[in-house]
Amino acid sequence: MANRRRLDGDQQEQRRSEAQIVRQLRAGSKEAFTQLYRQHNTTMLRIATGIVGSEAAGEETTHDAWIAVLNNIDRFEGRSGLAHWIYVILTNKARSRVERDGRAVSFEDDGTGEGLAAAFDGRGRWKAMPELWEERTPERIVAGRRLADHVAEAIDALPPAQRMVLILRVQQGLSSSDTAAILETSEANVRVMLHRARLALRQHLERLT
Repeated sequence: MANRRRLDGDQQEQRRSEAQIVRQLRAGSKEAFTQLYRQHNTTMLRIATGIVGSEAAGEETTHDAWIAVLNNIDRFEGRSGLAHWIYVILTNKARSRVERDGRAVSFEDDGTGEGLAAAFDGRGRWKAMPELWEERTPERIVAGRRLADHVAEAIDALPPAQRMVLILRVQQGLSSSDTAAILETSEANVRVMLHRARLALRQHLERLT
């Protein structure tokens, strides 16, 4: 019960913070935009690059998305979270870029799930944690920065759909429903792609041991 009250309190505080940022953006606050930019731009660039296929195009798409955010902030109604709204704009811009370039990106499950049943339980949790994650020894703490680099490389090597699900669900903390809405897919498919992304990361990390 206490945890639930704390969670509700955190959500209410987040909504108040977002409402304040929206008011400031509507008033033309450069400080509010800088805060929002620093919070989301790196993630937006990684998502856009995953969809459009190149970093240069990803940068252009992210820039276009920020312009759209500022131009349409008066239309933000708060029905969804501000981050959700921003990432919907971004993915729409990226999809338009892809269509213009005559390519296609699918966010649907491809039907292959080797290793999932063995790696995860029915709730999507590890049955056996990768050895490298089980304990924090001094040696592993010292090597933490290098490990973080390996994890970043492994995330960037994921298929675009898995990478975006992992970023949105784990790094940005969006819900399965929000992630599904942004990627225009089902929550079940989001869960499958998240499982596969985690499995790929596990296999990558196990190769380092």
